[in-house]
Amino acid sequence: MKKLCVSILFIAALCLNGYAGQVQHFAELGDFRLDSGEVIRDCKVGYRTFGHLNANRSNAIIYPSWFGGTSEHLGKLIGGPEKLVDSTGFFIIAFDAFGNGVSSSPSNSIRQPGDKFPVFTIHDMVRAQYEILTQKMNIDHLHAAIGGSMGSFQVFEWLVSYPQFIDKAIPYVCSPRMTSYERLILNFQLDLIEAGIAAEMPQDTLLKLLEMFTAITGRTPEYLVKEISREEFPGYISRFDKVAPTIFTPANKASQIRAMLTHDISRNFKGSLEKAGESICAEVAIIVSASDHIVRPEPALELAKYMNWRITILDNNCGHLAIGCEMDRCVKIVNEFLRE
Repeated sequence: MKKLCVSILFIAALCLNGYAGQVQHFAELGDFRLDSGEVIRDCKVGYRTFGHLNANRSNAIIYPSWFGGTSEHLGKLIGGPEKLVDSTGFFIIAFDAFGNGVSSSPSNSIRQPGDKFPVFTIHDMVRAQYEILTQKMNIDHLHAAIGGSMGSFQVFEWLVSYPQFIDKAIPYVCSPRMTSYERLILNFQLDLIEAGIAAEMPQDTLLKLLEMFTAITGRTPEYLVKEISREEFPGYISRFDKVAPTIFTPANKASQIRAMLTHDISRNFKGSLEKAGESICAEVAIIVSASDHIVRPEPALELAKYMNWRITILDNNCGHLAIGCEMDRCVKIVNEFLRE
């Protein structure tokens, strides 16, 4: 009977641990002042947690969301040893970034809806997360930070803004600042959104164009030619015909694009990536994609070489989504680094 009770408790603990990641939490920050001096009224930041915080609060890891991503999306990459981030023995906090439709955004703000919502930066996202950790969760140090794409921008910003706060960092498909190529891509999308809204284009049509552009830049031509045959193409293209989302709306996309356009961790170091890197105290391992057409790897590689960081270059034809094409390899890299 005693063994049965222990087994039941063990199973219950596992279920509770899994269930924790299904719960959407919100931290209320009141009126949150941005770097610009503007204020997000009734500011809230969404997050989900996975695993358990240990007694001395030394096992916390943050995982900020990518462009358009949510903490729910991140949860699919967190869990057991087969996941990108194994939560066993760790306490993972997946953050919803401003503008994703979960945290404060143009689409869900009651007092500042739509174009009344203030322009925010990647640094603003990070300052809000810092406030939540230190003032709401009583966490004053992190074992690690991990993030991909726009999530990596937040990780890099963490490293220069709070250099003593984090022991390890894993930015993937990452960049410490925008190149001209990314800025061209982002400006195209922003202009398309603004023109579409001004012309009162139906949101589902605008979304379709944006999603098609993302498909063009997200993968390589070689990948699409190989994976989608001429016969399969009609079915493939039909996938872009869908109802516009109520969460990550075009206005929300525009708000995060504006934040990414200003991303540059060297801005307070006279434009020097080397000087920015010298301020970083954490041990860092980067993962980049050689074929990435959305976040070019050159700035991250330049910074990593200055700092003698660990570098993994994924050399496949999957573009910005290269992690998914070499998931087993990346799982091993990430979890071994976190546990060293």
